[in-house]
Amino acid sequence: MGVTEGILRRQSARESAARTYARALPIVPVRARGLTIEGADGRRYLDCLSGAGTLALGHNHPVVLEAIRDVLDSGAPLHALDLATPVKDAFVTELLGTLPPGLAGRARVQFCGPAGTDAVEAALKLVRTATGRAGILTFTGAYHGMTRGAQEVSGHATDLTGHGADVTRLPYPQDYRCPFGVGGEAGAELAARWAESVLDDPKSGVPRPAGLIVEPVQGEGGVIPAPDTWLRRVREITAARSIPLIADEVQTGVGRTGAFWAVEHSGITPDVMVLSKAIGGSLPLAVVVYRDDLDVWQPGAHAGTFRGNQLAMAAGTATLAYVRRHGLSERAAALGARMLTHLRRLGDEFACVGDVRGRGLMIGMEMVEPEADVVEGGVVGSGVVEGGVVGDTSDGGGLAPDAVPVPHPRTESARRPRPASPRLAAAVQRECLHRGLIVELGGRHASVVRLLPPLTITDEQAAAVLDRLADAVAAAARTAPTAQERDQYSEQRGAHSPQTG
Repeated sequence: MGVTEGILRRQSARESAARTYARALPIVPVRARGLTIEGADGRRYLDCLSGAGTLALGHNHPVVLEAIRDVLDSGAPLHALDLATPVKDAFVTELLGTLPPGLAGRARVQFCGPAGTDAVEAALKLVRTATGRAGILTFTGAYHGMTRGAQEVSGHATDLTGHGADVTRLPYPQDYRCPFGVGGEAGAELAARWAESVLDDPKSGVPRPAGLIVEPVQGEGGVIPAPDTWLRRVREITAARSIPLIADEVQTGVGRTGAFWAVEHSGITPDVMVLSKAIGGSLPLAVVVYRDDLDVWQPGAHAGTFRGNQLAMAAGTATLAYVRRHGLSERAAALGARMLTHLRRLGDEFACVGDVRGRGLMIGMEMVEPEADVVEGGVVGSGVVEGGVVGDTSDGGGLAPDAVPVPHPRTESARRPRPASPRLAAAVQRECLHRGLIVELGGRHASVVRLLPPLTITDEQAAAVLDRLADAVAAAARTAPTAQERDQYSEQRGAHSPQTG
């Protein structure tokens, strides 16, 4: 048995059943640099997972390694609890210099346990303490972490028993699967009005909350960028009602979306920002940054043994400075736009690509069942839909009397999405891995192929990523079953499924 097979076999036998990435990516990394990972078997991969967005500069960037070596060589303590150190002072100075101007001048920084989920817990505790209220507003599709409080404000909170008594979920606007069926500015306006109604209706059953937490781009939810106009409305709504606004920038921060912080696209200033992943320069680090008037909690109100990681602070300082000095936010915006344009052409070629979306170098491609007829908000036939009447225009003939044309599926108006296909998304991920490309899956049904390449990716590397992804989509599309085969499979499953109710 080879080295790779042996390590993978032992991992399967000894590690928790909760492991995730290792199931879909059966590789054993032994070396890495930039975009590239080398496995124990000698194979090389282009890594567009980047530690779930942690590696803003890719693997083992020279400035990060130098910063870590400097701390090690200096004899400085590696573990300092929350004591003041020169390394921490440099990190805080660099961090404050990157913040939105409205927050930077009056910010306080709370160092948390080294994971983003602990920073979310701290942010929720902070606004509850500052306001004296308990409730939290959050959004469908949200992901804020895996500890209990963070899970309660995430979209998968049904995993918990007796969850979320103080949590209210609002609709998160999106175009492709708009909860109101309209998308665009109209969908965003309806989502904003929904929030206003919940807050202002005395019979809504929702008391004035302690805070509202939002991702400027939903990552695990399927790479869904919040419309800028909607985020501005959310800021206005919360400010007018003295509700602290928490921006979860754990995955979107440090240049990922084409701005240093994703809230900058809309020009808003949140009251609280939750930061982790890339701010540690590949090492564990998490902080909450918030307005000084919220700083009312008592000493020890939120502590943690491992909130003084000096190596992570040094690596984080080097990363923040490098992104800022080299304009990597602007680079992510320009390259990300070109990659989205390329992938949308791929979507025009393959019916199984339902939607391509993203911001900067945070990109998602939603896979759908290419021949499915039943869709959200209506029925799609071969031509037109109106009031349940389907007209066939495939022969170039006239429309049925009551029918109207269905717009092109990628126009911004009245798109009718096909059912999500986690099966095809998993097939694309497998085909990518066979071609030496590592991608992530996400979205409501794990049907979104996600790209999170490092901000240092070159044009040539980006072209290689797109070529391999295109080949993978083509291979997955060739193996997709027909509608008849899917129906037969569903009937067989139904025949063997236990009856309920």
